[in-house]
Order: sequence, then structure tokens, then C-alpha cells
Amino acid sequence: MHVIKWDLFFILWWLELISLSNCYTVHLREDAEIRTLLASVPESGECTLDQVIAPKFTKDFIETDAEDGIVFVSGQISCPSLGSNPFTVYTVAECSDHDSKVRHLVTYQYDVHVHGQGSFTQAHLGRLLEQAAQSDAGIVSRKKRSINNSPQFKPPMYQVSVPENKPAGTSVVVLKAVDVDEGEAGRLEYFIEALFDSRSNNLFAVDPANGAVSTVEVLDRETKDTHVFRVTAVDHGTPRRTAMATLSITVSDTNDHNPVFEQQDYKESVRENLEIGYEVLTVRATDGDAPVNGNILYRVLNSNGSNDVFEIDPRSGVIRTKGPVDRELVDAYLLLVEANDQGRDPGPRSATATVHIIVEDDNDNAPQFSEKRYVVQVPEDLVTNTEILQVTATDQDKGSNAVVHFSIMSGNTRGQFYIDAQTGKMDLVSQLDYEANKEYTLRIRAQDGGRPPLSNISGLVTVQVLDVNDNAPIFVSTPFQATVLENVPLGYSIIHIQAVDADSGDNSRLGYRLTDTTPNFPFSINNSTGWIVVAAELDRESVDFYNFGVEARDHGRPVMSSSASISMTILDVNDNNPEFSHKTYYMRLNEDAAVGTSVVTVSAVDQDINSVVTYQISSGNTRNRFSITSQSGGGLITLALPLDYKLERQYVLIVAASDGMLYDTAKVFVNVTDANTHRPVFQSSHYTVNINEDRPAGTTVVVISATDEDTGENSRITYFMEDSIPQFDIDSDTGAVTTQTELDYEDQVSYTLAITARDNGIPQKSDTTYLEILVNDVNDNSPRFLRDHYVGTIMEDVPVFTSVVQVSATDRDSGLNGRVFYTFQGGEDGDGDFIIESTSGIVRTLRRLDRENVPVYNLQAFAVDKGVPALKTSVNIQVTTLDVNDNPPVFEKDEFDIMVEENSPIGVVVAHISASDPDEGSNAQIMYQIVEGNIPEVFQLDIFTGELTALIDLDYETRSEYIIVVQATSAPLVSRATVHVKLVDKNDNVPVLKNFQIIFNNYVTDKSSSFPSGVIGRIPAHDPDVSDQLHYSFEVGNELNLVILNQSTGEIQLSPDLDNNRPLEASMTISVTDRD
Repeated sequence: MHVIKWDLFFILWWLELISLSNCYTVHLREDAEIRTLLASVPESGECTLDQVIAPKFTKDFIETDAEDGIVFVSGQISCPSLGSNPFTVYTVAECSDHDSKVRHLVTYQYDVHVHGQGSFTQAHLGRLLEQAAQSDAGIVSRKKRSINNSPQFKPPMYQVSVPENKPAGTSVVVLKAVDVDEGEAGRLEYFIEALFDSRSNNLFAVDPANGAVSTVEVLDRETKDTHVFRVTAVDHGTPRRTAMATLSITVSDTNDHNPVFEQQDYKESVRENLEIGYEVLTVRATDGDAPVNGNILYRVLNSNGSNDVFEIDPRSGVIRTKGPVDRELVDAYLLLVEANDQGRDPGPRSATATVHIIVEDDNDNAPQFSEKRYVVQVPEDLVTNTEILQVTATDQDKGSNAVVHFSIMSGNTRGQFYIDAQTGKMDLVSQLDYEANKEYTLRIRAQDGGRPPLSNISGLVTVQVLDVNDNAPIFVSTPFQATVLENVPLGYSIIHIQAVDADSGDNSRLGYRLTDTTPNFPFSINNSTGWIVVAAELDRESVDFYNFGVEARDHGRPVMSSSASISMTILDVNDNNPEFSHKTYYMRLNEDAAVGTSVVTVSAVDQDINSVVTYQISSGNTRNRFSITSQSGGGLITLALPLDYKLERQYVLIVAASDGMLYDTAKVFVNVTDANTHRPVFQSSHYTVNINEDRPAGTTVVVISATDEDTGENSRITYFMEDSIPQFDIDSDTGAVTTQTELDYEDQVSYTLAITARDNGIPQKSDTTYLEILVNDVNDNSPRFLRDHYVGTIMEDVPVFTSVVQVSATDRDSGLNGRVFYTFQGGEDGDGDFIIESTSGIVRTLRRLDRENVPVYNLQAFAVDKGVPALKTSVNIQVTTLDVNDNPPVFEKDEFDIMVEENSPIGVVVAHISASDPDEGSNAQIMYQIVEGNIPEVFQLDIFTGELTALIDLDYETRSEYIIVVQATSAPLVSRATVHVKLVDKNDNVPVLKNFQIIFNNYVTDKSSSFPSGVIGRIPAHDPDVSDQLHYSFEVGNELNLVILNQSTGEIQLSPDLDNNRPLEASMTISVTDRD
């Protein structure tokens, strides 16, 4: 509480407040002894040492004794280790006067000079201090501190730009600070220091005298595009004052980088027969320059010729098909792709990359035989296991699709031929017999190795069997016996000698001659027909019996022959006709009866004595199937040539029995019964059917049928498979082929079954066909990713369409069922921030990213095949966004208040200024500074911590509010806020009251009263402390209460007792007291 008393006529002072700064110059030797006096509290008055403020580097050699009120040397002083020389020490003493006991603070400044040698002694220094301390006002012998103002930067922050690639020494900016001092105190020296990246110190330099900043080396924007420096201006006053500012240098772009492709050589494989518009791959180039010099367009440089089936999107770099791709025409493409950045300073730059597109083969070409029909002639006596022919076929496809395998589909019923599946060479594996089969027609299948395979069954091989004379003639009956009447004329035909030769041509053309004959032999034989005729008159009485031989010779090389014996009996002429015992005979003969089989013996009786009956077939012997010989008085009919049920089913033979002159006839009915002469025949020699792989077991694939022209059991057919293939079974009666297990296209795409149809005749005959079952792919396999999940990282400022990661999946199905494309549809694409290329699986950015909003993306993509219905598989993709400095610091408010008590000690932190930066790491490092409102320099803001300290005594009564603008910098981004530093008033001032007079003239009349009854004024006292409330009171002179005083407001009223005409003069003493 402060009290002030004023008389109405004079002033009484009884409070004296002293707060003066006193300056001393102290000189110390470097070898000063321990406890050498540096500063002391004055002895006049009651003073105690309150605080000492000294540089941090002095803590090792300066200590304070608060009880004695001194500052002294406590350790060894080293001039080279001093942070500055001279340096300043401040002491603050709290003192009170002997009389008034009023406390006040006294501040002293000591400028300490340390010398290697000197003449100052401790005693001399003590005398100086003592003299100064004992002066009357405490400042009589003290040197008054000269004012050294701090320099100020205008502006406090520099933001400039310099092009990259300029030569060293290029001028950047001229820093300018102002110091109002004169002489050395106003001469400034400039320094710059990199704040965030020490590399910047090697790239720029400042002229310490004029503040001109220039480059030291050639700059490269792509290496570092922003450089931030702390700029310091230091004067040469005592003490040296500094000012700080911030310099942000942005390196502007020139087009000095070529586009760079992600790969220099792209390689991609595509299947032929792709649809138009199919996305083959995406090429991607980046440019280290700024966007204006990095706007890349793509084009194909060699798009002419065969390459015109491809086109490229100039913006996205997607290469698509625009024409048909046929591997058989072009199996590989080499595209030269250019990326042009369209830069302007100094001009556009470009780069090229090669794209190798390999066309993978689709099995779209069936094998083609080199000839429509192959014809080969093979002698029937060719040695087995001999090559007779090589079938060739070519396939325009590639790889396994072009590997041709050969097989015999039909015509090889007896298995006499073998074809090598790989080479097509055909060998004879069993002996041929011209007489059994003169020609073979083989159907050859050429099948490739594709999935599914394609076949060509148009290949025909005709094997013509060349006859070899390997069969001797065979007589149809032997021995031959005949009779002839002795009176037959010359030329009479007696007996027909028949022989057959299984060979053909000249090898089967026979000639006959008689053997074992005598001269003048009465018989001759026709060389061609084999008829024996009478060549000379017979005379039974001379010779009644002849026995001779006959030889049949073919015309082959070598000649082959056979012989038989002939018995010729000469009969006597008689006059009785022979008579058959039966006029008709009924016989049944199987068509497969062997040549020589006995059919029936007919018998005729001649009543003549010594008559000999001979038998002949006079008619009905179609195709000379039968022959008859006389045996034991009867006529034995035998089979001379094989029967054929299809040609003749009944023969009516007219048999004549003759005694040489007379004859009789009988009919022999021979009914031919069917033999198992026909083999079953399939409707086709080769069957091809398709079946879907998802059909259940027991599904009928196809019904195979064969026909047999025989009848009865000979035509009843049984079906079976030659090889046991567990996936299939065939019904033995119907020929229905059914599945026994589920099929899987991915395991096997085709099956070839050898199916045999066998009749039930005796002997059994059969035919074999081949059934090719092609398994159709069903979309039963979902795509499968090569990894369980994918991880990628990317900077948040990358341009749109930058690649992040590539996913890949395969599908075991074929065709469209196995063709995979990728999509985010139904998954998670980061709210549209990413896209995935449908063909390559490359995940790219679709929009600009912001790590501060989404630091991590958890995407879900799908691999979908093109089957019906489509199958899909999902995969998780985690993309981490890496930070770049793209967010300025943010103050909590654009404008805020800070309350600070006045009289706070100098250097005390009065507030913390803080801003937040949503970036992370070094990108979130914030630098603080005061940019406006701090002139003169009242506050200091720590550049890193944001601590705001006062540099001067803050006095509410001098100035109650400071408005400063602070800036938070995360180079090169800044934000500002206005700070109202409001001082909180403390009761540090006494009320003020001067002497004053109250003069009152009262006019008294009868008509009216002019005496004032209300407030006539208030006591003219005030207190600089706005928070103080004044209390007013009379101490002496108002014992009669002539003046009425409001003690709270100081308002004065006159007492009614003064309403008279008596003059009055009074002296009063008023006391004014403040209250906190």
C-alpha cells in the first residue's frame, strides 16, 4: 500500500523509487588469483545482492557470494576459450533508505575485459569499486552506459528464387539490416547458417560487409530445391548486438533432365488372336524436372509396317492392339517408344525405350499333310520290320502346338502296318499276302500337341501289294479218273482237268501238258483249257486202260508247277441207259466250306454188263463252284471254288450219269448257308466327340455302332475297348461310351480310345475304330495370385498415374476361362485414389495423395477370369504414403492474447508460442520468429522452442499492450499469427496529489438560496496503477466537518453549516491511500 499526503497549500514527498542502470568497466588479468573481486554491492544504504546475470561460458571461473554481496573469480581464465571478450555481467541489488525504509532495485553493468598481461591489481580495483559505491547518489563516480541499439532486418524474412545450373557466383539477394547507431556500433557484419540441411552451407555464401548472397557452386534443383538459412547481422558496438532473419532460397527449374523410362527394355508376351483394343502393357517414364518441364507424351516411332497393329495412348502410355495379331504372320514385334517432356526452357527433351512383344502361339492351325494321298507298292514277300513309306505333315503353329503325332485310324485291321508317332515312318510288321488282300487303304491322323489338340484325318495311304509267284498250281481233284467209249470220235472231250493258282497275272495263268505218255498216245490235252480229248482212235480190245500224268505250269518267274495222275478206262459200247437211284438230291453247305469238301455222292446203275458209269455236271454249276468225280460206281460232287453266300444262296446242279453212250440226269439242290464271312464295320473309321469337364460320372459320351452283313449270331456284335482307360467304359451290347470318373481338363485334355466291335460267329471277326474324346474346359479354376499379399510405398507428391506395385495371378483354365484381368471393382481402391491396369496388374495413382489424410491404404484388388460365369480371387495390397513437406505450420488461432505481469525479470520466458505441422519427421520441424511489431526490440522469440522472452523492463504504465506478428516456418512454407502481449498491472506507483484550494462565495438573499447542496467536485488525486482503488480521508483541519468527503470516490460536498455570511478560511490535510 502506498500513502501520499498533501496539504491544501504544500506538497510532502515521503516515497522515493530508484531504478537506475550503472555501468562499470573492469579489467582482469588472465592469471587473476582466486577470489579476485569482480563486483560488489554498495555499502551505502541497506543493499543485498538479489541476482547476477552473466554469460554461460563464465560459469567455470565466476562465482557469487550473496551473503557478502560480491562477485569474484573462482577459476582459471583462458582468453582463447572465452565466448566473447569483453563480456558483460549484470548485478541486481535490492536496497532501502535509512529514513524512509522504502525498498528499491539497483542494476549494475560490468563490462569485463580479460588481458593476458596488465597493471591492474586487486587493490586498485577495490578502490575503484569502493569509490563508486560511496558516492552520494550511488552514481556520482559511475560511468553512464552508452546506448547501443540492436540492428533490425527489414524485412525479417527473405524469400527469393534462383535458377538452377547458373554458374558459381550468381547473385541471389542482398540482405539489409538497419542499425541506428553511429560509428563502430552501427557497422554490421552478416552471417548465414543453414537451418535444416548442412549441404546448403556449401552452396551459398554471403559477403559479410554488404550482405550480398551469391552461389558458390552450380545448383541442381532435383538434388535440393529449397535452402533455408538463419541470417544474422552483428554490430560492432559494446556489447555487440545482433538481429536475425530467415532466408528461403527456392531453386527454380530448367529443363535439364531427360525423361527416364521405368525400364529401358520392356518385354511382354501376348497370345495371338487377341481382340481389338486389348491392353498389352503400360510404359511409364518420369522426369526429374518440374511439372511444366515434365509433361510427358508418348508415341511409337516405328509404327509403320507390321507394327501398325499396335497403338499407344499418348498420355497414359498404355499400348493396345488396333489390328489382328497373328503369330503365323509375325511372331515378334519391336516397338520404339518415345517419351517427350514438352519442356520450354531451353526446349523439349525426349528418351526412347524398346518394347519387345512376343506373340505366343494359339493352337489355331491343324496339321497339313504334304500329300493328299500317299501310294506305295509293296511286294508281298517283303521282309517284316521294313520301312515302306514316310508320311509328313506340318503345322504352322509353334512349340507343342506344332508337334505332330501320327496314328493309323482305319484300314489296319490285321495290324500289318505300324507308323512311328513322331516321325511318320511306316513299317511293315507282319507278312503280306497278295492272295489274301491285294490293296490296303489306311487313313492316317496327324494330331498336334495343343490344348485342345487339332487333328487332320484326311491323310490316306494306299498300299498296293505286288504279287509274287509264291503259289504253285493246285488241282481241284486228284487223282483224275475217267472212262471213254471206245467208239467216240476224234476230238471227243473226255475229262476237264482243272487247277487253280492263287497268284495273279502271269503268275496265275496256267498251261497243261500230259506226262508219262507213249508214242502215238491216243489222248491230248488242251494247253489252256485242260480238256483231255481223243487224239486217235481207241480200241478197247487193244488197250482197255491208260494211266498217265498231267502237269499244270504257271507263267511266273520262277515257274511253278504241280502234277496229278489220270486213270483212263476204255469202255465197251452198250445199249442201256444208266439210271439214277434218286432223281433229286437236297444238300446244305456252309459258305465257308473249304475247297475239296464233299457235297454228295450221286449214284446211277447201268444194266449193261461191264458198263462203267461216269458222271458229269451238265448245268447249274455257276462260276464252276463244284466238280464231280466217279468213285466206287458213284459220282462224288466236291466243292471246287469257295462259295459266297451273298452271290448265290442256292445251286441246282444237273448231273449226268453216262455209260459212254447213254445217260441219265438228276438234280442236286445245294443250299448255301451263311457263314461268318463278314466282319463288323463301323459307320466311321474315326469318331471325335467333345465333353465338358464338369459332367458327372456316368454321363454318356457317345454311342458307337457297327453293322455286320451276316445273320444270326454271326451278326450279333459285342463292343469293348482295346486298352483299359479308367475314365471311360463302354456298354458291350449298345456301344454306349460313358464316363466312370469326373474329368479334369487341366490334367488331360483329350483321350483316344481304340474300340473293337466283334461278332459272335465262328470264327469271330472284328473291326476297330478310334474314338477321340476332347475334354472341353469349364471355368472351374479361380485365378491364383503369386503372393498372399502385396506391399508398396510411394511419396505423397508423385504425379498421377505413377506406378506403385504390380500384382500377378494365373489361372489353370484355358482360353477365355484362363485369361485374367484385374480390377478394384467390388474391392477397395482407396476411395478412388488408385487404379489397377486390367492386363498388367500394375497399381497406379489416380489422384494426388495426401499422407496427412491417409498415411496407409489397405486396398483390395480382384483377379477375374473371362469365363462364364466369371471366377475371381481377391488380394490385399498395403500402400504406405511417404511424407513430403506440403503443409505449412498452423497456429491454433490467427490472433491470440498473452497476459504478462509487468516488472517481470529481463530474460524470463513470458510465453510459449507454438504451431503444429501435420507433416512428419524433418518436414514437421518448425522455426519461429517475430516478423512485425518488435521495433524497438522488446521481445526475443527462440527460433526452435518458440519461447518468448522480454529483453527490457515491462512497465504497464509506460505501455500496456504490445502487438507483434509471429511467423512459423517449415521451409519453404510459412504461416503467421498476431499476438497481443497484454501487461498485467502491478501496484508499483504511489498515488499523486497536489495542493489545491476550494474557494466558495456564498450570496445570501431573502428571495432564494444559492448554496450548493450537491457534490461540488472531487479531490484531484490519481494513481498510474489502473487497478488501484484510492481511499480518501482528512487527517487534520476538518474537525468541524465543514467539508463532507466520500472516502471511496473523493467527491466533496459543503456542509450546510457554511450557508451563512461569515467569512471562513481553513487549512486541511488530506490523505490518499491506494489499495491493491
